Amino acid sequence: MKKVVTIGIVIILIIAAAIFWWRHYFVFGEGVKAGDLNYLVKKGYIFKTWEGRLIQTGFKTPTPGAIQSNEFEFSVTDDSLAVILERASGKIVELRYKEYIAPLPWRGMSKYVVIEILEIKDSDENRETLIPYQAI
Repeated sequence: MKKVVTIGIVIILIIAAAIFWWRHYFVFGEGVKAGDLNYLVKKGYIFKTWEGRLIQTGFKTPTPGAIQSNEFEFSVTDDSLAVILERASGKIVELRYKEYIAPLPWRGMSKYVVIEILEIKDSDENRETLIPYQAI
């Protein structure tokens, strides 16, 4: 009986470890996003992590006829990438990221983790010049 209980506990522990790995370390997807970097901050109560927001061009809405901003919230685990992004606020950035199924407190608050900066350019390069309004 003691042997059966021991084997059962070992099997439960292996299954729990596999589920934990699947939920938190399995890379679900990888991709590239580009847009205006809104902010990048280091925050957290116990684990200080880098969190950022990218505002993408265009609009995305779950319901037809509604207008909603298209935002991409992400975490950065590499401090050297965070220092570069910290100075790029307000610029257009192109980021490579990994998508996990669930976030971990020490990895960040988002399930999207930036792993590489592909390009940073001034936002004025891609925008049309608006004619200023002149009062008559």
